[in-house]
Amino acid sequence: MSIDIETARRVAKLARIRVEDNDLPALAGEFNDILGFIEQLSEVDIDGVEPMTSVTPQRLKRREDVVTDGGQQKAVLNNAPDAREGFFAVPKVVE
Repeated sequence: MSIDIETARRVAKLARIRVEDNDLPALAGEFNDILGFIEQLSEVDIDGVEPMTSVTPQRLKRREDVVTDGGQQKAVLNNAPDAREGFFAVPKVVE
């Protein structure tokens, strides 16, 4: 797959990035380099390779999943501009 200047212009517009017309050929070239690298990666045989979470082997720490209320209601409500009866108070928006 090859990215031309018009495609680079469209990608820049979709990404909401302003790219000057004289910079579009360089951008298209960078896109083509990235796509070439991705094509190289697709050639690698990964059958039997387990996914990694880190480059060094380690076990993830696990804990029992327990639902709690967090125990910090007062600390959280201290930051609220208006709190009543243990809840955030907000202006009424529906009549």
